[in-house]
Amino acid sequence: MKKILSLLIVLLVSIHLYSQNTYVFIGSFNRDKTTEGIYVYKLDTLKGKLSKVTSLKGILNPSFLTLSADGRYVFACTESKTPNAGSVSSFKFNPKDETLTYINSQKSGGENPVYLSAHRNGKWLVNANYTEGSASVYPVSEDGTIQPAVQNFQFSEGSINEGRQDRSHVHAAVFSPDFDHLFLTDLGADKIRSYTFDSDKKEPVQPGKQPYIQSTLGSGPRHFTFHPNGKFAYCIEELSGTVNEYQYENTILTSIQRVNTHTDQYKEDFESSDIHISPDGKFLYAANRGVENNIAIFSILEDGTLKNIGYQSTIGKHSRVFDIDETGKFVIVANAGSGNIVVFKRDPQTGLLKKTGNKVKVKSASSVKIRKY
Repeated sequence: MKKILSLLIVLLVSIHLYSQNTYVFIGSFNRDKTTEGIYVYKLDTLKGKLSKVTSLKGILNPSFLTLSADGRYVFACTESKTPNAGSVSSFKFNPKDETLTYINSQKSGGENPVYLSAHRNGKWLVNANYTEGSASVYPVSEDGTIQPAVQNFQFSEGSINEGRQDRSHVHAAVFSPDFDHLFLTDLGADKIRSYTFDSDKKEPVQPGKQPYIQSTLGSGPRHFTFHPNGKFAYCIEELSGTVNEYQYENTILTSIQRVNTHTDQYKEDFESSDIHISPDGKFLYAANRGVENNIAIFSILEDGTLKNIGYQSTIGKHSRVFDIDETGKFVIVANAGSGNIVVFKRDPQTGLLKKTGNKVKVKSASSVKIRKY
């Protein structure tokens, strides 16, 4: 009897694992609504191979993607880099029949939307508009429909880099781990702007008790992420090629370290782009575009500070974004310049990345998100 029960358990576990699929959502600067803008691939979680399951036309320049907490909806910045335009769009993904269906769009409240964050309760969406330096807040209906924005925050001040910081350029909108606070990284003003977020209010975003955190002048804060333990946060600074590490306590960010993402041979024209932490909280990854086109790999020490342990070529040009799957097994990079998506396998012990030989062509790849269903 015990043997039969054991076999049944093994069989049920096998069926459960087999029934789970991991999908990779990819956005692109398609420049033309008649061409494909969003692609969906299935990831072979044993070999790292990508197999296309569907794609979508009829949308322009989906430059950044994010998913609802339950994975039912895909939200995209659309009409990015389109003069006098900018929108956010919603799509429904059905993993059973592997279809992606357009729902609706709303104006982004500024030109060139570049980042989206969805609240974990499924009721709110926040976007960042780069060119005009603003952020908008949208209610989201239960069916995934984005409602008109209820708040828009416009900023104007710049900083010391005349070529890149003539005015505010908001590059990311990131919720705190408890989703009660919102942080906007402003590349143009060298600030991380801080807000409270009350999901029950009609206008949920209000200034925080620390209205902003001043970054090093000329650094250009770009993307921002929290450690899984909620005690530390990390900001990649595009213009200085650095990562600024912060202690996060009682909604307050305090800088504790600042390290280079680039190698010692690289001295100027930095283009640092994206930043992520492994699910186990042991390693941090930071992408460098431009001359280097690599990912800097850091171990995270107990006090939250970083120690560089290596670099991995992105096997492409202009790595705008990358993502880590929830198991921490794979890292997938979107190289916009060379138009390819590259899959790496991650060593959970060393944190280092290994080539899998698996990649697919996606012209002007702009965004990548990985999700298991």
